[in-house]
Amino acid sequence: MRHPPRSVLLAAAGATALIASAVAPALSAQGATPACTVEYTVTNQWAGGFQGSVKVTNNQAALGSWRMSFDFADGQKVTQGWNAAWSQSGTTVTAASETWNASLGTGASVTAGFLADWSGGNTAPTAFTLNGTTCNVDPEPPTSPPPTTGTAPALHVSGTELEDASGATHRLLGVNRSGGEFMCVQGRGIWDGPVDDAAIKAIADWKADAVRIPLNEECWLGLSNIKPEYGGANYINAVKDLVARVEAHGMTPILDLHWTYGQYTGNSAGCSDVHATCQKPMPDAQYSPPFWASVASTFKDDPAPVYDLFNEPYPDRATTSTTDAWKCWRDGGSCPGIPYAVAGMQDLVDSIRNAGSTNVIMAGGLAYANDLSQWTAYRPQDPVGNLAAAYHGYNFNTCANESCWNSTLAPVAAQVPLVAGEIGENTCAHGFTDQVMKWFDDRNLSYLGWAWNTWDCSSGPSLISAYDGTPTAYGIGLRDHLRALNP
Repeated sequence: MRHPPRSVLLAAAGATALIASAVAPALSAQGATPACTVEYTVTNQWAGGFQGSVKVTNNQAALGSWRMSFDFADGQKVTQGWNAAWSQSGTTVTAASETWNASLGTGASVTAGFLADWSGGNTAPTAFTLNGTTCNVDPEPPTSPPPTTGTAPALHVSGTELEDASGATHRLLGVNRSGGEFMCVQGRGIWDGPVDDAAIKAIADWKADAVRIPLNEECWLGLSNIKPEYGGANYINAVKDLVARVEAHGMTPILDLHWTYGQYTGNSAGCSDVHATCQKPMPDAQYSPPFWASVASTFKDDPAPVYDLFNEPYPDRATTSTTDAWKCWRDGGSCPGIPYAVAGMQDLVDSIRNAGSTNVIMAGGLAYANDLSQWTAYRPQDPVGNLAAAYHGYNFNTCANESCWNSTLAPVAAQVPLVAGEIGENTCAHGFTDQVMKWFDDRNLSYLGWAWNTWDCSSGPSLISAYDGTPTAYGIGLRDHLRALNP
């Protein structure tokens, strides 16, 4: 949903060797293996410049791509690098994988070097992250689990159905819990409103069995423009805690990549900002694959979460060619009308699977996930066969009537599971969503209402007026319908 937001190229340099020093990785106090280790070494130093290297070791699940970051304390500036795509923003330095060294298996290491300028001091960095995970520190001790009242099902795709571990058909029927995509990048927190156990129980009391959780890739990866208290490990842990609460109430968490990096100012642009402060037409090749590799690594041992690759693609707004738009959607790369390098749906599927996760994946079509007319022709390949199609339907969309659903959605639903990741209307009523739910009910398909937030129902739209589950005039339609399906 396009909801209203709540309020260096590197130059070459020469070097003359003078001095060498090294920083070893921190040791684990309890003997446990850190999730990743980074060894930072100054191999040569001279007046005004130095040569350094970093050795990155991945001790987690295999990564399909990697991104290591650290901060300089004395204003040092990287001027040239090799064996990685080096960049610097302020004090934050980033080394990202190249295509030829993107894979980083469990226990594998990669070493990258750089040249940099310095003056006054050359203090070595002390904190490093790999794909948003803090390196050289003990793994965090497990937190106390939330109260358990149910168990979320382990889902897989079987033909055109989602099934649980017993082979029973399972529909995803629930709500979207917006907030994680915008609060952190706006520097105001992580969630919009409470997400404690009482707040999640209120969702379950509507008889929902799924909660879609929109996320922000810059916050997950802990980029330098995000306040540390709302990014990186703090953000990841908050997401993990919310996922655990959702699962404890027997509901399926759907993790959705909602806001991403990349400057787009073309047709239907949501903002002119390069940062992840609004919806972009497609995910970016720089940060979206590492985001999904990290998410998949985090949850690969939990079969309950479902991954929604990218909220609402709209490459069709950037080009007049439908064929080019669908090719961009699947293959990414250099897309007509989009100035940044794009990650296609296939790239994101590969990032997840290369990280060792077999969880169910959803992929929405063009026109803000409203157009699935050529979804089956361009569907990405999933080596484990756990791929579902995602549709978004609002009363103001083009495909918002039974005729369109019959002609474009029904053929997709005949091949793969179909999930309406968002349904809603800006009328403060529920006449349209009633129609959507009936069509999907008649075909045993899944849907989730937008959104479990206390906004004005005409601008959000919002299902509730209070986080205790009090419905709006619009939300009462979904609440009563879910309760009737599961009395």
